[in-house]
Amino acid sequence: MTLWFGLALMTAAAILAVLWPLARRASLARSGSDVAIYRDQLEEIEHDRAAGLIEDNEAASAQVEVSRRLIAAADAQTALPSDVPSARWRRRVVAIVALVLLPIGATGLYLALGSPLLPDQPLAPRLAAARGNQSVDTLIAQVEAHLEHNPEDGRGWEVIAPIYLRLGRFDDAVRARRNALRLNGITAERETAFGEALVFAANGVVTAEAKAAFERAVALDANGVQARYFLGLAAEQDGDRTQAAATWRALIEAAPPDAPWIDLLRRALARVDRAGAPGGSSDGASSGPSDEQVAASSQLAPEQRQAMIQGMVERLSERLHRDGADVEGWLRLVRSYMVLGQPDKARAAVVDARRALAGDAIKLRRLDDLLKGLGLEG
Repeated sequence: MTLWFGLALMTAAAILAVLWPLARRASLARSGSDVAIYRDQLEEIEHDRAAGLIEDNEAASAQVEVSRRLIAAADAQTALPSDVPSARWRRRVVAIVALVLLPIGATGLYLALGSPLLPDQPLAPRLAAARGNQSVDTLIAQVEAHLEHNPEDGRGWEVIAPIYLRLGRFDDAVRARRNALRLNGITAERETAFGEALVFAANGVVTAEAKAAFERAVALDANGVQARYFLGLAAEQDGDRTQAAATWRALIEAAPPDAPWIDLLRRALARVDRAGAPGGSSDGASSGPSDEQVAASSQLAPEQRQAMIQGMVERLSERLHRDGADVEGWLRLVRSYMVLGQPDKARAAVVDARRALAGDAIKLRRLDDLLKGLGLEG
């Protein structure tokens, strides 16, 4: 409705612009009657002078002024030749065109080229569409340029961090999350997001720094599902399947039935909950990186392999030095060092394992048997 009102207003303005000169031209045609009036005025001036009502010099001045007007009126009259009817007809044609054909032509042109049935669109969607036409790279470049000049803008770092994560720029995501924490303050959500970025940057390994971030998040919000899930994953990667299963089982029991992440937790729980299964550990504890994980890592590039295994190996080593009774754990630690191309650490782990198991002859003998298969006996 607003559009049509605007179009009608513009059409009226165009018609007025056409008819205004025609109206002035018609007013000039009425100047013929002015000639007779000015002649009468000249006669009256002469009559007043003869009667002595005005002085001769005043009469002369008045006659000059009236004569000037008379000449102008006579010129205007002569400018309209005898074909005044034809001029009047042409003005009528122009008026008809302005009043009828101009609106009809403009309407037809709009109906042919415009979109009269298109509904009104508010400003916000149009601005959003305009922003959508910009490439993601352009928008990121704009935010990065802003942050380069305003590095203390915590809101900017928080906005760009998830974008970095979706684009696979994990190191940049870690930097952005770290800055957001520093500038915006510590919350459970920010600690969880920071830990998640660290996990992605380590190719899925819950590093010690990431685990600490998730622990801080749980300390701030004990019901944080995401942080607790990653703590369960850290327990699994550390070889503590019992703790991982307990963490994920508690999340499943407390979750609503339609939670979108409940299937993920069930699959994770099924992966680690092997109590009583053949080949499973009786206490639910595993021994660190699985054979499949170690073998798969050998197919990766050196830096990817290092990132994938190193975190698990470090945590496994820490656990075994706290509690060295896990024979399988020592064996997997030795295997991991060998895959990483660190034979010195592998031999040192063998020494540490024998020292830790020195008080249990059965476990020590089992360790020696397992090491023979790796060529590290004796």
